[in-house]
Amino acid sequence: MADGGNLISLQGIQKKYVLGDQEVYALRKIDLNIPRGEYVALMGPSGSGKSTLMNIIGCLDTPTEGQYFLNGKEVSRMTDSELSTVRNKEIGFVFQTFNLLPRLTALDNVALPLVYAGIGKKERTEIARQTLVDVGLADRTHHKPNELSGGQRQRVAVARALVNKPSILLADEPTGNLDSRTSVEIMNLFEEIHKKGNTIILVTHEEDIARFAKRVIRVRDGMIENPGTQP
Repeated sequence: MADGGNLISLQGIQKKYVLGDQEVYALRKIDLNIPRGEYVALMGPSGSGKSTLMNIIGCLDTPTEGQYFLNGKEVSRMTDSELSTVRNKEIGFVFQTFNLLPRLTALDNVALPLVYAGIGKKERTEIARQTLVDVGLADRTHHKPNELSGGQRQRVAVARALVNKPSILLADEPTGNLDSRTSVEIMNLFEEIHKKGNTIILVTHEEDIARFAKRVIRVRDGMIENPGTQP
């Protein structure tokens, strides 16, 4: 059983791919603990394994070897159906490309995870509206994505990620499509979210963005080169 103080505990995680007669390791013997409420950045060059590590943490992929505990549950051995449930309940995803549905309003985009969770229309509308207020978009609830700026679209995406009150907010290059000023605004929003007690895992290749996190974990050649200093 993983340490109760850690929201995430990775023990001996390996990810191996077989290419023809070759075995390629994307991750090698990863040991990593992330306590509840921490704000960490995963950094590494292209091909370092940080994307594979992010996919395993986000339950989008499973390790070849090792154990992964999330919120006290071992997810490394779960079925696809069980992983899907964990993704929906425990993890909020924010992507570089926003991934909003163009025909839906901001409100309906944010409410979508609540539809899958089986929450009734009136309740999910109220929850989605309040979540948009929380990210500073009270006046944009009925706008569609093409009527919003890049920064506003990313705020909608953040609201959608938060609407189920997940254990983790997992952000993959969340400022990659934004200009410098808007990037800082989004990172300030993450700082506000973290202050409310949310656990944030930020994947980035930009040093100035990683500096917003409280701990920077550096990945190289499928291994953790530097686990950073916990606050």
